[in-house]
Amino acid sequence: MTSPSVGPEQGLLRPHGAHDRASPASESASTSVPPAPGTMATDSWALAVDEQEAAAESLSNLHLKEEKIKPEANGAVVKTNANSEKADEEEKEDRAAQSLLNKLIRSNLVDNTNQVEVLQRDPNSPLYSVKSFEELRLKPQLLQGVYAMGFNRPSKIQENALPLMLAEPPQNLIAQSQSGTGKTAAFVLAMLSQVEPANRYPQCLCLSPTYELALQTGKVIEQMGKFYPELKLAYAVRGNKLERGQKISEHIVIGTPGTVLDWCSKLKFIDPKKIKVFVLDEADVMIATQGHQDQSIRIQRMLPRNCQMLLFSATFEDSVWKFAQKVVPDPNIIKLKREEETLDTIKQYYVLCNNRDEKFQALCNLYGAITIAQAMIFCHTRKTASWLAAELSKEGHQVALLSGEMMVEQRAAVIERFREGKEKVLVTTNVCARGIDVEQVSVVINFDLPVDKDGNPDNETYLHRIGRTGRFGKRGLAVNMVDSKHSMNILNRIQEHFNKKIERLDTDDLDEIEKIAN
Repeated sequence: MTSPSVGPEQGLLRPHGAHDRASPASESASTSVPPAPGTMATDSWALAVDEQEAAAESLSNLHLKEEKIKPEANGAVVKTNANSEKADEEEKEDRAAQSLLNKLIRSNLVDNTNQVEVLQRDPNSPLYSVKSFEELRLKPQLLQGVYAMGFNRPSKIQENALPLMLAEPPQNLIAQSQSGTGKTAAFVLAMLSQVEPANRYPQCLCLSPTYELALQTGKVIEQMGKFYPELKLAYAVRGNKLERGQKISEHIVIGTPGTVLDWCSKLKFIDPKKIKVFVLDEADVMIATQGHQDQSIRIQRMLPRNCQMLLFSATFEDSVWKFAQKVVPDPNIIKLKREEETLDTIKQYYVLCNNRDEKFQALCNLYGAITIAQAMIFCHTRKTASWLAAELSKEGHQVALLSGEMMVEQRAAVIERFREGKEKVLVTTNVCARGIDVEQVSVVINFDLPVDKDGNPDNETYLHRIGRTGRFGKRGLAVNMVDSKHSMNILNRIQEHFNKKIERLDTDDLDEIEKIAN
């Protein structure tokens, strides 16, 4: 499988853009490159971004209009128009956008400390895991692809999942796996191992929740199949138009549920009875999108009984679990045992203030008294985050802002700059900052305490936020800003939950601040 930019003879069907304006593509059509990030505006998420952008006014003439994306050129401090009602809303979590962001910012695998638990379909069969890719007896060209991708040995999830996925006869699997654990590479390896290139029809089908996530999986297939040029890949995404009556000759099809269902049933581009491996990726994101769950189940019902079913999800709340059991019969199950994160390496303080301006002054005093390598500051709303980033910039700080009106690619660029130390302060709302690991973060400041939609303390988010600073064996510092009786009550409840005292800090007393830094 070679890079799609090489030319028409590859037979790689590339999406022609997110809009339904593509010309019919046949096998001889030249392969078009995936569209620029700004062409996704038919997605509800992208439309919401457009509306937000209309309300965004810029600090340094940085316009976040889709056609003018230059994320790398600036730390992206955006001042949001105070009249915008939407700017005042809390961020809505968009799981698909978050997942894409994690893929864009992860340059290597996460070192996962969670224990892996394997529940076998047949408890009597021997359980084995592999410590090297050689043990899997892969086709030489696939082993070459694995090493070329920089995998030296299997990750924790791969150690357990690959022997099950590559067993003879193949086994069904439901696996829990976070972003960055190598699960995409694992199921891609399973698909590529089952393909018989001589048979010119689709043999593997992979469902992704969004167009952009399908492209990310496609990239992994192209990289891993680099030394397997006869393997061909097609994208079943909106905008990739084929002529009616045409049959697809590519071996692997990746796509979104709606288009894949059309290609299998209405348009008959794919014969579902010939599919050997069916992968459903990011099930938790999938069921958060209306219609995807039903479409996925309808596709699964068309597949032959002996088709291998593989389902992956980062989380397994009840709704995901019920869905997984409908899609995957007689599964082996791989779960991650949750390890308790500890707050032992983090010193926690709170500062009493009367209003937003006093919180800002306390922040400035903190910066004036101690040396902070890099800090993350969490705000409750976009409006506060934009105001705070602007104020800090005026004080001469190098500030990066992560905000919901940015497109995913822009967010990734901002995080990258922060990682490289180009900005020392990252101001963010909660949703934008999931999964960011930056080694130099020594201080986390809760400008607003984390609460759930009912106004109760969000203990898990508190743990995630301040947990960033005590990582990599270092001692961290967390400072909570309290500006009302209500937020004091929230703080007390957080303190009780973790059974860890949060000390009061007087930011007007320089000696006291200096003490906490030692």
